[in-house]
Amino acid sequence: MTGTALRASAARSSLAQRYRDVRAHTEALVAPLSAEDCALQSMPDASPAKWHLAHTTWFFETFVIEPRVRGYRVFDPAYRVLFNSYYEAVGERHPRPERGMLSRPDLPTILAYRAHVDRAIGKCLEPARGDRAVAGLVELGINHEQQHQELLLTDILHLLSRNPLRPAYATPVSAAPRRPPRSPRWLRHAGGIAQIGHDGAGFAFDNETPRHRVLIETFEIAARPVSNGEYAAFIDDGGYRRPDCWLALGWETLRDRQWSAPLYWERHDGRWRAFTLRGMTELDPHAPVEHLSYFEADAYARWAGARLPTEFEWEAAMRDAMRGGAFGAGHAAGTASTSRGAGTLRSGDVWEWTSSAYAPYPGFRAAAGPIGEYNGKFMCNQYVLRGGSVATPAGHLRVTYRNFFAPEARWQFSGVRLARDVDPGTPRPSPIRGSRRPREDRSG
Repeated sequence: MTGTALRASAARSSLAQRYRDVRAHTEALVAPLSAEDCALQSMPDASPAKWHLAHTTWFFETFVIEPRVRGYRVFDPAYRVLFNSYYEAVGERHPRPERGMLSRPDLPTILAYRAHVDRAIGKCLEPARGDRAVAGLVELGINHEQQHQELLLTDILHLLSRNPLRPAYATPVSAAPRRPPRSPRWLRHAGGIAQIGHDGAGFAFDNETPRHRVLIETFEIAARPVSNGEYAAFIDDGGYRRPDCWLALGWETLRDRQWSAPLYWERHDGRWRAFTLRGMTELDPHAPVEHLSYFEADAYARWAGARLPTEFEWEAAMRDAMRGGAFGAGHAAGTASTSRGAGTLRSGDVWEWTSSAYAPYPGFRAAAGPIGEYNGKFMCNQYVLRGGSVATPAGHLRVTYRNFFAPEARWQFSGVRLARDVDPGTPRPSPIRGSRRPREDRSG
């Protein structure tokens, strides 16, 4: 075997191992749940855990195995409809809001379906095949499943929050204590031409490409996300009762949905508590605020005398801070309170809303065929988030990663980092409004 063939064989062996590891991790995330937990759907935007298990399997069966493995026997032809998410070119789909009605197939059958597909995927990764297209699709499927691992946790959290027993996802663990955050530091970034987007080395989703140039004016960005205590100061100052802080659509949404605090926050005896994957806990005033909509993030930024960064400012600042270091060293989802750092910018605790609409980069072209529906068709009425959260799988993030949600969505681990315009010739102004008065007696 030649050196090139040996390297190709080793790469495919590594890919097969990563496939096995990711598939095992998904099932480990579901292990603390009952069969009843796995079947329920708490709202149309969420999906049952059982559906996540099946859909990620459907992805590999539909796009990798069926077109390439001669004689492959599909586990159940009905699954082509039941577990199709949004691929119109594949065919009919079961309505998303009714995924919680699928009491059948039961959980053991779904796990058997996963095992059936796992056995078949090995044939696609045999070294003798040497098919780069297959390897690329398997890589996409692995990253797709990692996205669903995060969705699994966010959907489970929302589901359990609707249960009056307030059950914990798993055995409660003690979160590492956080030190009081320093007053937010502004980091200045000089304006100029920035290279934005993935450079082609390693995996990236299609929406991270093509790499292109963007003109950025001089700006300042906060060294860390906004904390719970700082956000509590916004609430105490009447932030949810002041239309001057809100976009018109945000104010309308706030009134229609009767928002008065971030999702999962509850005030008890004058102190804030929050429902988490560990159950109901005292709110840590020093931890990053999370479960905010774009509207809430934008309103807080206005109140603080700042704004949200654009996704291009965020990426340029993070690249600057990295100084060649790795981005997003992971930790256990939902159990650790340590953060991921990149130079002088603290990142990775919470997805950070940007002011950028989710739109194609110049020159973007969706792939041909059904797989081209993965990202491009959603580039409308959504906003970009950057950074990653405690629910994001280890090793899944990149500085170019573009997450996106509708502006009213807040069941994700989404927060806010501030930015502001600055005249390059002026000194740095005063600290962020609210940073010196978190009122810890009220925020727990």
